[in-house]
Amino acid sequence: MPRRSELRERRNQRRRQQRVTWVLVITGVVLVAAFLVLRPSLSPVGDIALATPVVYPSPDDHAMGDPNAPVVIQEFSDFQCPFCRRFHDQTLQQIVDEYVRAGKVYFIYRHFPVVDQNNARQESHAAAAAAVCAGRQNRFWNYQDVLFANQTGENIGDFSNPRLLAMAEQLGLDMDAFDTCLGSADARAAVSADDLLAKQSGLTSTPSFLINGKLVIGAQPFEVFQQAIEAELGGN
Repeated sequence: MPRRSELRERRNQRRRQQRVTWVLVITGVVLVAAFLVLRPSLSPVGDIALATPVVYPSPDDHAMGDPNAPVVIQEFSDFQCPFCRRFHDQTLQQIVDEYVRAGKVYFIYRHFPVVDQNNARQESHAAAAAAVCAGRQNRFWNYQDVLFANQTGENIGDFSNPRLLAMAEQLGLDMDAFDTCLGSADARAAVSADDLLAKQSGLTSTPSFLINGKLVIGAQPFEVFQQAIEAELGGN
């Protein structure tokens, strides 16, 4: 029969093997978790869609036009919202050309990242923060053009950090300043302030618009906005 010392050694060896196995298992779990967290930032940039260059009238951060205009439009929008892109692509430019350039409308963009409410990827928040940072260099409107041009779905990597940086680089922004801003509390606070304003205004969906405080919901055709704007202009 084996001696007690041999039995003790075998037990100790089994314990050491078990400890090694547990260490390997735990390390594997940690590595998988880290990969899942970092995957968006490690993903390749891919192709960045170009936006048609537009010269916006009197751009000032996330607003444009004459701040003393008789009509103020506040748009509450989400860069991942397909209806927000529809408004941007089909209606915004008509409002800009007919009313903002003429000094009749002052147009303000507000961040309302509703798509992220049930998704941990938070790409709406990331895109909004990036737009804030572009606005700090007075390129908000050009950057939002690029964001909408690259919207293909919800939280599928369109607005990963490398892509947001690539979009800024494409516009020729100061990349050191943009990168610093993108990870700052200031950018997140600006998004949160707009989000809070939307909720305090009773809004629940995007896009939503306040035209001199009067609500218009959805990506309505230009004629709907025209009627609302003309009604406000008629009262001035």
